[in-house]
Amino acid sequence: MQKHLFPIIVLLGLTASAVYLRAAKPVVAAQTEQSSAVFDADGKLELPTGFRKWVFVGAPLTPNALNNGKANFPEYHHVYIEQKNVDAYLKTGEFPEGTVIVKELTRVLNPTFPDGSRTEPSGRGYFNGQYNGIDLTVKDSRRFAKTNGWGFFTFGHHPMPYEKSAAEKPVSECAGCHIANVAATDMTWIQFYPLLRDKPGY
Repeated sequence: MQKHLFPIIVLLGLTASAVYLRAAKPVVAAQTEQSSAVFDADGKLELPTGFRKWVFVGAPLTPNALNNGKANFPEYHHVYIEQKNVDAYLKTGEFPEGTVIVKELTRVLNPTFPDGSRTEPSGRGYFNGQYNGIDLTVKDSRRFAKTNGWGFFTFGHHPMPYEKSAAEKPVSECAGCHIANVAATDMTWIQFYPLLRDKPGY
């Protein structure tokens, strides 16, 4: 009797394990798909990959030459957001938990005039130069409760390569300005991005 019972017990155990793993996998996948933000054991945020394939929502520019040579961000701000989170914002007016917004900086291309502009076949103006850094913000109301639910990170203000991970920036460096100026628009400069501001769709 025991000889026949042992294989049955083993079979039942294997079946139960398979059922458990099958049930657990969708939960893990759902958590992974929820956000591109990945934090290490020290709470540092890892630099996401593939963000240049996300939705490009705008590129504000505040060059040094128009700010007495002392612009806080003298570069183009190329801003990228995943499509699922842009879609959610267009429907609800708010970004979902886990939203990551990447701002990649590019220098102004070799200025030749005092105002920082140059002349190209298309005319006199401002043109993108080299990559020069990445700032990033993540919406996580629990983790960043003290800064209106968003955390702010910098992966270097310099040419590539960028840092692979970054610690949250102090309130005085990033979050404070967002709290003071754009708290009413989900901590984001919506007014600079026509796709989000005017909601025309794609």
